[in-house]
Amino acid sequence: MKVILSADVIDLGNIGEVVNVKDGYARNFLIPKGLAVEATTRNVARLQHEHTRIEAKMKRVMADAETLAKRIEQAQVRITAKVGEEERLFGSVTSAMIAEKLAEAGLDIDRRKIQLAEPIRTTGVFTVTVKVHRDVNAEVKVWVTAKEA
Repeated sequence: MKVILSADVIDLGNIGEVVNVKDGYARNFLIPKGLAVEATTRNVARLQHEHTRIEAKMKRVMADAETLAKRIEQAQVRITAKVGEEERLFGSVTSAMIAEKLAEAGLDIDRRKIQLAEPIRTTGVFTVTVKVHRDVNAEVKVWVTAKEA
């Protein structure tokens, strides 16, 4: 069955694309959840009519994401933590802590968008990637320093 995607679906396609899926997947999942509509001649004509509106929306979303990425890259994140021997932290710096510090700087970023390969366990300067949009990533510098006793 051919369907027109109403939203981005991972491993299937992006909004506005016409894709061919199995009938059951379309009828039982995509259409009831509002992720797609059946690709009838009427819906295809409507899609072509709305295509320019969708493109404008995508450009606005991308521009907003790029603006946010620039703001994130200008932000400074400083975290102080208790340390033990060899500058190792008691505990670790997590993405939630980084998101909290970014929120204090006026940037509301979901902690799941902050990509840490593993939690930070030592002092120093670290570059952390923030996935702002599927095509836009930003890098923020995180300074981890020892807490004074």
